[in-house]
Amino acid sequence: QVQFVESGGGLVQPGGSLRLSCAASGSIFSFYVMGWYRQAPGKERELVATTTLNGDSTTYADSVKGRFSIFRDNAKNTLYLQMNSLKPEDTAVYYCNTRPLIPTFWGQGTQVTVSS
Repeated sequence: QVQFVESGGGLVQPGGSLRLSCAASGSIFSFYVMGWYRQAPGKERELVATTTLNGDSTTYADSVKGRFSIFRDNAKNTLYLQMNSLKPEDTAVYYCNTRPLIPTFWGQGTQVTVSS
């Protein structure tokens, strides 16, 4: 059973940057598509970005295009999300999972708060 542990969140001012990490207890090599999701207070969880196994294809939600970048290091079993030009509306708990998602793989997430 693979487990994901997200980290790298925190409090940042608008316009700032953060890099999130998602470490897998097992190999993520077998998961062709991995993704980052987020859930803001009072809202449903949404898909933020996805990447294929070798990174040759990525997708982004319209709200983060041009600001966020997803990439993975299969040798380290780690998925990353580089977030730049952060906005208050990016405030949420961020999770990683496969795509399509596997409900039993949800981790605790990492809180990102964008506020001045």
